[in-house]
Amino acid sequence: MASPKKKQVIDAPYIIEKYMHYVLEHDMYPKSVYKFCKESKIKEEDFYNFFGSIDAVNKGIWNTFFSTTIDAINSNSEYENLSSRDKMLTFFFTFFELLTLNRSYVLLTLGMSHTPLKNLGQLKGLRNHIKGFAKELIEIDNDDKLFNIAKNPVSIYSEGAWIQFLFLLKFWMEDDSPAFEKTDVAIEKSVNTIFDLFDNTPLANVLDFGKFLWKEKSMWN
Repeated sequence: MASPKKKQVIDAPYIIEKYMHYVLEHDMYPKSVYKFCKESKIKEEDFYNFFGSIDAVNKGIWNTFFSTTIDAINSNSEYENLSSRDKMLTFFFTFFELLTLNRSYVLLTLGMSHTPLKNLGQLKGLRNHIKGFAKELIEIDNDDKLFNIAKNPVSIYSEGAWIQFLFLLKFWMEDDSPAFEKTDVAIEKSVNTIFDLFDNTPLANVLDFGKFLWKEKSMWN
């Protein structure tokens, strides 16, 4: 005797999974919540229990990328004992590994509009998350410093981390190296450069990073 079919639980992850599938299959966003729900066999009321609009799903996907990354790095017992520099490296490496798993969706949605700012609108929530993550790291470093003069400005550092992410995102989108190994190099160089600047270490790494960017820029043109 066959067992009764289990009822599908409709939750935020399920809606996101169906939504990403819809976008990839149609090469476009749904025209309306109604059209998305009808094709995905989801009740509109179930959709609205978790998202208020199509735009909210777009932002929610990036927020989920962030929360999934944080859950992954925190599941490693050694993470808590890492330096702030290594925590930032771990975050970026893990985040871009997750993006690579969803590369087709990311490339499609970030290139959907001819207006770059419109495409970046979906990253609004992610921006707050990354700035908050960076803020926590720099505050921990500041607590370890004895003199106020040696402490780093939190707002500048957190904004710098966001700009750094945007650079890495663009780099990754244009990277055609095997296993995106050039993106790994860019992550390591950029994070080390940022921390070297704040730690007042010699300018050699900054110049090295500049040469790397110039070399890659020349290859793109």
